[in-house]
Amino acid sequence: MPPASYSPLEASLAPEACGTCHADQYRDWKSALHSRTMGPGIYWQFEKLGQGDSNRCLRCHAPLAEQKALLALEMGWPDAPKTAPPEYVPAALAHDGLACAACHVRDHVRFGPARPANPGPAGAPHGGFVAAEAFRDSRFCANCHQFPDDGPRLAGKLREDTYQQWRNSAYYPSQPCQSCHMPGGRHLWRGIHDPDMVRKALAVEVQLQRLRDGTYKAAVIARNQGAGHALPTYLVPKIDLVLSLRRPGQADLELARDVIGWRADVNMEHEEFDTRIPAGGSRRFEHGFRPPPGSWMLVLRAEVMPGEHYERMFRYSLEQVDLTPAARQTLAQALKETEATRFTALQVTARP
Repeated sequence: MPPASYSPLEASLAPEACGTCHADQYRDWKSALHSRTMGPGIYWQFEKLGQGDSNRCLRCHAPLAEQKALLALEMGWPDAPKTAPPEYVPAALAHDGLACAACHVRDHVRFGPARPANPGPAGAPHGGFVAAEAFRDSRFCANCHQFPDDGPRLAGKLREDTYQQWRNSAYYPSQPCQSCHMPGGRHLWRGIHDPDMVRKALAVEVQLQRLRDGTYKAAVIARNQGAGHALPTYLVPKIDLVLSLRRPGQADLELARDVIGWRADVNMEHEEFDTRIPAGGSRRFEHGFRPPPGSWMLVLRAEVMPGEHYERMFRYSLEQVDLTPAARQTLAQALKETEATRFTALQVTARP
């Protein structure tokens, strides 16, 4: 229970309560994926998984014990609290995802990054805060973004291995996760879903060579120039490099495409390919073609699918899995939202 001296606002675990004073951080968090880790894409699965397996997902998607208790009540799971939640646990907390308290509250004490200024005068709300260097350490992020050695693997590789990828890169140890994903301490955590972050990480070019027989060879080079881990880091996102021929007044004609990513079957049991680009690395593919008469040029687009694996899994589940009407509706919404995250990050051209 919170200290008796705390007001209801000080004691509350609701993110909006924190936002009363920490308005900038709350606004950033609301715009970030960390506030939406409990969307329909995970919620539809609880009916099938049951409490035990769901709690393994909630370890990162809704890590507070209070969130798990609320969901147990909501889902009617057997191991649920026998009493109503206390006042400082709002009913909506279960759906707040990675809420402020998950990182900043332990035993009702508030923790935050060290800063030159004093944490606060005597009598500050919730007694001020305890400064901790952990907030600038990549290990803080590794709690969710790195599976342990005995964690789930695919083709012998950990499904979530971002922290170790960073440890093996030139970014270690001088540029921790926070330097890119929380610039200036902002609570943004932008990544593969954000066009600007993708453009900082990915560089592409097309080299065009005319051969003696009048045909051409196009070489596409993609470089991971700015991510301190593999691009993309794990198996859900994909980046399609689409090479097309463009002629005046006509629709683009696709010539070839190459996929950057790690692909598995929908059950994540069998690897299909792994073409991720390690930090500082590159990938190249070539395509030969005979150009049409008249003027033309090549266009290369980098099309990002942040939730490609989920799209396939959701479509499969809608067709194959026996679901209640409510779960089916939630799953359909998850598919719609995931498909809407696609975008074109880059486009470059090459002329003969």
